[in-house]
Amino acid sequence: MTRGNPTETGATAASRTFTVTNKYGIHARPAALFVKTCSQFQSEILVEKDGAVVSGKSIMGLLTLEGHHGAQLRISANGPDAAEAMEALGTIFENKFYED
Repeated sequence: MTRGNPTETGATAASRTFTVTNKYGIHARPAALFVKTCSQFQSEILVEKDGAVVSGKSIMGLLTLEGHHGAQLRISANGPDAAEAMEALGTIFENKFYED
């Protein structure tokens, strides 16, 4: 078995665009929830906005994206639990980061 081969390690990739719908956008508390959620997964999770790409496991990175209300964020997950990670992140976006 060759290490790093996605087919042999069971790695998968998933990506999706989410709209920030909570009133105050991605400020400290939603960013912390996002990072906490991402940290539960082995997959590498990247967040992109307007060409800037940061790790979903970095609170400072997320805050620099300026994810205001209405912003479009492209989230990509790559790893053995990518689908599960994307589902968990979808839940927090759908629930407006449990703020509204």
